[in-house]
Amino acid sequence: MKNPRKILGYICLIAIAISMLYPFFAMINLSLVPNGEIFNQSGKLFYSPLTLKNYSNVFEKIPMWKYFFNSLFVALVTTIGQVIISALAGYAFARLKFKWRDGLFLIILITMLVPPQVNIIPLFFLMRQLHWVNTYQALILPGLFGGFGIFMMRQYFLGLPKDLEEAAKIDGCNIFSTFFKIVLPLAIPVIATLSIFTFVTTWNSFMWPLIITNSETMRTLPVGLAIFKGSFREITLWGDLLACSVICTIPVVGVFLLGKKYFINDIMQGGVKE
Repeated sequence: MKNPRKILGYICLIAIAISMLYPFFAMINLSLVPNGEIFNQSGKLFYSPLTLKNYSNVFEKIPMWKYFFNSLFVALVTTIGQVIISALAGYAFARLKFKWRDGLFLIILITMLVPPQVNIIPLFFLMRQLHWVNTYQALILPGLFGGFGIFMMRQYFLGLPKDLEEAAKIDGCNIFSTFFKIVLPLAIPVIATLSIFTFVTTWNSFMWPLIITNSETMRTLPVGLAIFKGSFREITLWGDLLACSVICTIPVVGVFLLGKKYFINDIMQGGVKE
């Protein structure tokens, strides 16, 4: 006979999963319902009639493809850049010995305590002096450096056996060959985890893109969605808004599904103690 506590645990997990998935399912379903019929669907599990008119309305009313491209480009470049910088900095703090190493790492940790909103005004003035307002550089550069990524990579590298690097050194590898050929391939789980966090954070970023961009050609999806909602006058087109929300969600779900295997492995490895 199975453990009753285990069965109860599975029931609780299933209930939590349903409670979290149902709003997502409802959003997709309602995005396919005509605007005038949405509030007539209360109490139904499957809504009808279904139509793709809301999606076509979105692409007709706003430059959705441009918003989508901007968000995807900024999120991908920021993710790749932050992973590379965090991996190099994390390895340096974990393995190299240099002057003021611990002090510099402490400063990086302190920056994690500073709310991002505090940096917005100084960053804006800096970007204005560089003439980068309303450019991809301004959208990408602030997101390339993050204390959380450096801290995560450093902690992972500290847990790797030094014997691997010493063996590579004996075989004639210099520090760069050791990092790129030995250490970095072993860090794929933590790299995937950091990539997911960075991509989702950048994709959902609203405040900074709203402040640093002032034209339709540079807006990202969250900003475009907010402006689209603000364009309504007498009535809110909820079907069109839900269609926008579904489009905004697709890349985030896709990235998580692609990195799910490594993300789960990293969590499991983090819970195992020698």
